[in-house]
Amino acid sequence: MKISVIIPVYNAEKYVTQAVESALQFEEVCEVILVEDKSPDNALAVCQQLEASYERVKLYQHPDKGNHGAGASRNLAIEKSTGDFIAFLDADDYYLPNRFDAERELFKNSDVEGVYGAIGVHYYSEKAKEQYYKLFGDQLTTVYQKHNPKDVFPGQLNMKGSFGLFSIDALTIRRESLMQKVKPLFKTHLRLHQDTELLFRSSFYLNFYSGILDEAVAMRGVHENNRITQVDAKKVKPSVSRVLLWREVNAWAENENSIPEDIKVHIKRTHRSWEIADAPIGKKWRMILKYLIIDYQSIRSGLYNINFR
Repeated sequence: MKISVIIPVYNAEKYVTQAVESALQFEEVCEVILVEDKSPDNALAVCQQLEASYERVKLYQHPDKGNHGAGASRNLAIEKSTGDFIAFLDADDYYLPNRFDAERELFKNSDVEGVYGAIGVHYYSEKAKEQYYKLFGDQLTTVYQKHNPKDVFPGQLNMKGSFGLFSIDALTIRRESLMQKVKPLFKTHLRLHQDTELLFRSSFYLNFYSGILDEAVAMRGVHENNRITQVDAKKVKPSVSRVLLWREVNAWAENENSIPEDIKVHIKRTHRSWEIADAPIGKKWRMILKYLIIDYQSIRSGLYNINFR
């Protein structure tokens, strides 16, 4: 079992060494691929030192040495990877010693194309905890029970009741399956939620199995300079980014003939609901009245609680 661990690096000089060394603890990890994305801090020098210190660490930058975002950096790393399996890790997060315990057994079955698990939360400072505890708490990010692979895609779309979530940091995937069946990879034109969009599509095309769900296999590192902080600083409403995400998912679903019609309708209604959530109050009510007439079931379904939370 040869695993390529992919780490996009941006503004993470304080954390990337811990991330890399947490991946190198595993014999199965044949390489840790760093893609430095024109960081404003000293991350490039730290990455260069890591590459010099560890034979399994490989460092890349984009051809123009510019800043292209996490999605483009992950795409580049996947292209450069040589392992049979791909695992993802953010530069300010880290793996725990049980990270690949389930994968060692599950991937013996060739039908298993992806394995997901649970992640925990580590606050790097009291200030970070004060700032983000309401968002992350001390809870696991996990799927609440084992599901058949065919239910993972609709489960993520909130069509299977209380499904839960899994993070890309806890996903391991067969490289061949990813490259052959999921095209494109990360959609770089999305400003946010590139990973969520890929999780949706890849769980539709591939067989995802649950690994360890009741304890963390990796830790999300939370600090004052998390990317979400920068979004907050620019006053980007969550509804705006969700509209863009669901617009993308809806466009894909409309053009994917193998998606069942009930799932397509659910996606369309979710997209519509986020559009209403982001609309000015006057337009919001005009849209709701319109859909009360042309799609009453979508109002009854409860999707519009997005607008009244």
